[in-house]
Amino acid sequence: MKEKVAVALGKVRPFLQRDGGDVELVDVNENGLVKVRLKGACGG
Repeated sequence: MKEKVAVALGKVRPFLQRDGGDVELVDVNENGLVKVRLKGACGG
């Protein structure tokens, strides 16, 4: 499961980075709860 989440985040990461942000995968637990850390400041 963690690998699938990492792949999905890899697909959206370039869009976040273009806008000054980023996302980091923190954890995926046995129940499928995904924790991410948002970084930077996206402008809008």
